[in-house]
Amino acid sequence: MTDATAAAPSTADPALAPASAYPDPRDAPAIRWGILAAGGIARKFATDIPAHTASTIAAVGSRSADRAAAFAAEMDVPRSYGSYEELVADPEIDAIYVASPHSEHRDHALLALNAGKPVLVEKAVTRNAAEAREIFDVAASRGLFAMEAMWARFLPSYRATVDAVAAGAIGDVISLTALHGQNIPGGPEHRLWNPDLAGGALLDLGVYPISFAHAVLGVPDEVHAYGELSDLGVDKAETVVLRYGQRAVAVATSSMETAMLNNATVAGTEGRIDLDPTFYNPTDVHLSLLDGTRQDVSGRLPGGFQFQAAEAARQIVAGETSSPLMTWQASVEVMEIMDEVRRQLGVVYPGE
Repeated sequence: MTDATAAAPSTADPALAPASAYPDPRDAPAIRWGILAAGGIARKFATDIPAHTASTIAAVGSRSADRAAAFAAEMDVPRSYGSYEELVADPEIDAIYVASPHSEHRDHALLALNAGKPVLVEKAVTRNAAEAREIFDVAASRGLFAMEAMWARFLPSYRATVDAVAAGAIGDVISLTALHGQNIPGGPEHRLWNPDLAGGALLDLGVYPISFAHAVLGVPDEVHAYGELSDLGVDKAETVVLRYGQRAVAVATSSMETAMLNNATVAGTEGRIDLDPTFYNPTDVHLSLLDGTRQDVSGRLPGGFQFQAAEAARQIVAGETSSPLMTWQASVEVMEIMDEVRRQLGVVYPGE
């Protein structure tokens, strides 16, 4: 990978970089996006991309022509399709954003790739690591870009934290904690409580703290999971303890039954970094060193999805198949951690 825009900001001082140190999404090349599925997450994508990048939303597809047309009218999208096959066949679309439920990510990503379209696949990228590998293998064989839309990894506040830890700003990491809990009532009619749609807290909420731990510390040596399942077998909550060597421990907690603080802290031998709630959104970051030094960086920016879309546009136009900010290997490794969590909790999705 030779894209200099994706590199960490160069600085002799291992401190938090300001948001201005990272590429402005408005400066990324313009491409034409097609949105596959017309749900709530698709609305945020359709809002943030035209507002904060040079790219456009060219079309939306749904299994329902009426639903697609209503979405297009609401979000000012010029074309709508009543099938995903029609959407990916549109010659005036440069890339597909897969916004369907987790249970469909593999099939819909492969549909787009086999139609010759690069893909940005909503997190978690698939139900399991095997499905993720299949997507990336097909992308590699066809020479097409594919990336997990783990939008938090592209935010300046998130990148500043990861870069500062990597630069040694807080010494050796001892502890990482990250919380993501929301009160999401509902029965099987809600996708997160529906096992057929790969529901549960892990793939939708828990992926954030686990991916954060992975971004900071990499692949753990041990995974220990503790949680509770619903009557239908989806995970309602889990605490995941990740051990790295003999020193560092990460604790990633998620729940869809209770609202948590949703912050994150990385503590090391020389200080700590705190990300304000909600840590996976554009937020403020604080560096506190043991010698009394303190640095506060504001990362509260409008939108949020524009950063991942801009990175995808850069790499697609450059002819790359992946991004160094969310590599294929990183996505598979996060899925492998979550596969182990599910194994320990006893969560199996229908159709796997």
